[in-house]
Amino acid sequence: MTNNTVVSCRDLRKHYPDVKAVDGIDLDVQAGECFGLLGPNGAGKTTTIEILEGLNVPDGGEVRILGLNWRDNERELRERIGVSLQETQLAEKLTVYETLRLFRSFYRNGPDPDDLLQRLSLDEKRNARVGKLSGGQKQRLAVACALVGEPDILFLDEPTTGLDPQSRLQLWEVVAGYRARGGTVLLTTHYMEEAERLCDRVAIIDHGKRIALGTPRELIAKLEATNIIEFESVPALDESAFQSIEGFHGALRRGTRWQLRVDSLAVAVPQLLSAIETREARLETLTTHAATLEDLFVALTGRELRDV
Repeated sequence: MTNNTVVSCRDLRKHYPDVKAVDGIDLDVQAGECFGLLGPNGAGKTTTIEILEGLNVPDGGEVRILGLNWRDNERELRERIGVSLQETQLAEKLTVYETLRLFRSFYRNGPDPDDLLQRLSLDEKRNARVGKLSGGQKQRLAVACALVGEPDILFLDEPTTGLDPQSRLQLWEVVAGYRARGGTVLLTTHYMEEAERLCDRVAIIDHGKRIALGTPRELIAKLEATNIIEFESVPALDESAFQSIEGFHGALRRGTRWQLRVDSLAVAVPQLLSAIETREARLETLTTHAATLEDLFVALTGRELRDV
C-alpha cells in the first residue's frame, strides 16, 4: 500500500454455507484511476465491492478506504464515497429534481442538483416522475445520486447491465467526466469492452479469487498472441492438426468448436484451411477477431465471461 492508495484490501474473505463468495482477495486502487473487477456472474464481484462500500461485513481480512476503516470511521467515509448499486430502487412518485435534491440534503458539500441534471443529460427530465423514466435514464439518475456529495471515490456495481448501446455510451461519458475532475472509480462488470474502454487496471475474479491483475493491454499480452481464430469442422480435428501452424500459441476446445491463438491471421488462416483439407474434413464455421480480455478469461478458466 502506497500513499497514493485509496482503496485497499488484504486476504478478503466472505463465506456462506454453500459457497466461498470471496476467498482471499488482495486489491490496491490508486487515486485517480478507474479500476475494474471483471468476471462472470457469481464470481464474487458484487460481494467484494459491497464489502469495500461498507454494506457487507467480511469474515476475514483487512479493508481500508482513504486510509480509514469502516469500524471506526463510517460517518466520514459515507461523506466521501459515492455508491451506485447493481439495482437502485428510487421513489417512483418523486420527480427527477426532487430525488436529486433529497439525496443532496444528506451531504454537507456537493454540486447543485441543476448542475448534476445537466452533467448527466437529465435536464429535459427534470420534472418527470422517476417511474416514467427509461432504464438508461434511471441508471443515470442512480449515478447522479451517487455524485451528489462530490465523492472522492465512486463505486459502480455493474453500471450498464441491461442497457442499450446508446445508454451505455452515455454512462461511459459520465464516468470519464468524473475522472477528468480527479475522481477515482471502482467498478464491477462482465462486459469485456467496458473494462477495456474505461479501466486503467483490471482484476479478473473467478470463484471468489483474483486470477489475474494488470492493465487491459498487459493482460491481453499474456495470451502471447494478437489474434483469435474460432472454427468448427466435420469431423472435428484434434490439436495435432494445427500444432505446426506458424505463430500458433495454443488452443482450447469447447465441444465441436476450436479456438486458436495465433500471431498473424494472414499466415494462420491459409495454413488452417490446408490442414482441414488434408484431413478430408469439412469447414462448418470460421470467425476471427483481435485478442480481448474475454479470450484471456477463456484461456485461464475454459469458460466465457457470460457463462452462468
